[in-house]
Amino acid sequence: MSQTTLDDDDLFTEAASEMREDVESSLAKARNALPDADDIWETDADNTLGALNGLHSALGVGDASEHLRDAKKWYTMGEKADAFEDGEELAEEIDAVAELIEEIEVAHEQVGELTSTVPQLRSALEEADEDDADADAEAETAEA
Repeated sequence: MSQTTLDDDDLFTEAASEMREDVESSLAKARNALPDADDIWETDADNTLGALNGLHSALGVGDASEHLRDAKKWYTMGEKADAFEDGEELAEEIDAVAELIEEIEVAHEQVGELTSTVPQLRSALEEADEDDADADAEAETAEA
């Protein structure tokens, strides 16, 4: 083998190692950007709307999607270059983070819908109570 070939092989091995580090680093950043379990479980709210607003805020994924995109980008590049000995393991980690982000985003959307629905429901129930009170008052007046 020529010296150039050895240098190219060494450079490729080094680049492959750096790509793996980039994938792992981006995955770690994505996981760190996700909400903490306690943040979506505990609340200091005084009412349902406050709890929902707090949950909605806590369910934000922040920069996790962007970090996941970076991990996918470096993984794809490394995979096409056949640079990973255990690429399946990285792919599984990427898929797991992607699924978790998707679950959180779905929950975020559902809580957002509830956040707008609950006040409307409260108003409708208050209006129904007022109508019942008015009907009761009219019935008492008619009986008298």
